[in-house]
Amino acid sequence: MIDFLKIAPQNSFTSALPSDPISENYPRQVRSACYSKVQTLKPSNPELLHVSTIFLKELDVTIGDEKGFLNLMSGTTPFPNFESFAMCYGGHQFGNWAGQLGDGRAINVAELPIGNQSLQLQLKGSGPTPYSRTADGFAVLRSSIREYLCSEAMHHLGVPTTRALSLVKTGDMVLRDMLYNGNAQEEFGAVVCRVSPSFIRFGNFEILSSRGEEAVLKQLVDFTLKHHYPNLGEPSKEVYLEFFKEVTLRTKDMITHWQRVGFVHGVMNTDNMSILGLTIDYGPYGWLENYDPTWTPNTTDSQHKRYGYGNQPNIALWNLVQLANALYPLINEVEPLQEILDEYKRTYLRDYHEMMLSKLGLYLCDETPETFVSSLTQLLADSEVDMTIFFREISSNTVLDFEAFWNIVNKASYKDAAELDPQKVSWQNWFVDFSDRLTFENHDAKTRAAKMKAVNPKYVLRNYMAQLAINDAEEGDYSLIDELYNLLLKPYDEQPELEKWYAKRPDWAKHKVGCSMLS
Repeated sequence: MIDFLKIAPQNSFTSALPSDPISENYPRQVRSACYSKVQTLKPSNPELLHVSTIFLKELDVTIGDEKGFLNLMSGTTPFPNFESFAMCYGGHQFGNWAGQLGDGRAINVAELPIGNQSLQLQLKGSGPTPYSRTADGFAVLRSSIREYLCSEAMHHLGVPTTRALSLVKTGDMVLRDMLYNGNAQEEFGAVVCRVSPSFIRFGNFEILSSRGEEAVLKQLVDFTLKHHYPNLGEPSKEVYLEFFKEVTLRTKDMITHWQRVGFVHGVMNTDNMSILGLTIDYGPYGWLENYDPTWTPNTTDSQHKRYGYGNQPNIALWNLVQLANALYPLINEVEPLQEILDEYKRTYLRDYHEMMLSKLGLYLCDETPETFVSSLTQLLADSEVDMTIFFREISSNTVLDFEAFWNIVNKASYKDAAELDPQKVSWQNWFVDFSDRLTFENHDAKTRAAKMKAVNPKYVLRNYMAQLAINDAEEGDYSLIDELYNLLLKPYDEQPELEKWYAKRPDWAKHKVGCSMLS
């Protein structure tokens, strides 16, 4: 295995793209540049709380000296021979152009060639940057635990995502107004090391296009092609279109996976959309519990529900339109861009339909009308059925009669039996159709069950689970972080020793801050 501390970093981003000419670190508008050089701040008493050992094993890397590793992961010492930087980007937030945003509390601290890939390491919560605006650039323990666990959980669910390498408690206190109600309190500071081939977002292109900085825009697109889409060829109008098409396909695939596992991002602004089609920026996320297509975990979005579960595919398309607008100066034709966007609409509906049928153990998509799936999701919503438990239970019961099926609905529902009973006839009608389709497809029951269990996870990171780990960590007990980390490495396995986590959201968590809604 390679010693992490002995890997010589690269500087491909900073060596190829224009830098902010101002070296001082203060909030400002940064023009005609892709990044600003900035140093991390040294924490007072860093403590390594957790390391993703499985991720290290995947990379065939060892941390080497733990003290040296902690110093790097906390921002105490810089990676040698690397110029750390924060990226400049803009974005549409809740549908409105917000102008310059940028890495306000994230600093890229290394680019490491590992195996046949190059990985960017980014410390989130390691101090202010020119893009911090009025904020301090730090992160708190509760949000850092959530990001650390979720990044790794999503990877093992099979969802395209950035990764998390380490979780560090800084030893410093950070002032935060969690509910934005004027009651700020001190919280423990923390730093997460995020890892990705690139942290370039839609907003990196938007800010340059919005300012008419077309020469820099072309430099950034060409850099992205060379380092992340080399298979597309040398830059040209045709290749730029192929690039946009590939980003669209990757984004569509990511969203389909979100819908499959019931994940709700919570803040799908264009600055939170990865150019590689990876889930990025784990803030007020959540998993559907009772099936509600309008649900969003984001308190800021509670009125309009722009980023609700059922609207995520539409928002992804809206964001892709903004990316198309940003790339337009390099293409100067609307029609081919529109064709790619139209193809997203057509193929997403097909992919979603196919994905939902796979969750039911059905595979003949052309034989099954879309109304079959929409009828089910309406029943799930009306009956307040827990999405994860319902689909896992029908995966585990290979031979179903209606009474066995109805018991599953009752087990998964947040309604009691009396409240649920008025829906029984509607469920029975749907079940007859479902049963007929299973008979028609005539798959071996065990084979079908195995396929269903491969797409229907048993365990997801419910918000109440993360909150329990946060509560313990704030008291100095980090064992639950490790327990959940290990649970979520195998979300499709039975793990009977951890069966307590295969349960509906407890009543106490329904309206509790940090469990139901977040900011």
